[in-house]
Amino acid sequence: MKPLAVLLIVFCIVMPITRLTGGAWDYVLAGNIAMAAMLLFTAMGHFVYREGMAMMVPEYVPAKKQLVYLTGLMEIIFAVGLLIPDARRLAADLLILFFLLILPANINAAQKSIDYQKATYEGHGPGYLWLRIPMQVFFILWVAYFGMIVKY
Repeated sequence: MKPLAVLLIVFCIVMPITRLTGGAWDYVLAGNIAMAAMLLFTAMGHFVYREGMAMMVPEYVPAKKQLVYLTGLMEIIFAVGLLIPDARRLAADLLILFFLLILPANINAAQKSIDYQKATYEGHGPGYLWLRIPMQVFFILWVAYFGMIVKY
């Protein structure tokens, strides 16, 4: 839920700033800045909580810790891409694919009750999926809407 809070809070802060600095409400810029901030926030977790995040990766996937670092780096690259108008559409397309590809790790973590911050099996459990999956869909829709609009 923290990533969702970051996304919405940053959006609400940036919207009036776009009006004050640009003379008009720039919801596209605000939406992309908010998603970029959320991605940078979640990317930090890949480096701070690498042990717990590696536990989230399904057993059949090799090189779990390296994958955690790689996905954290990818989130940083997507964040930057969303802020560059010429790269925004590609970043949005790849980010949507990324969100779909990481869903099995989130499902695996919920099924095994993984608490990635503590690297234990004492997390929220499968009930968490009732929140996580709709939130993931919301992130995809957010990126599809704000990331596919390119303003120059």
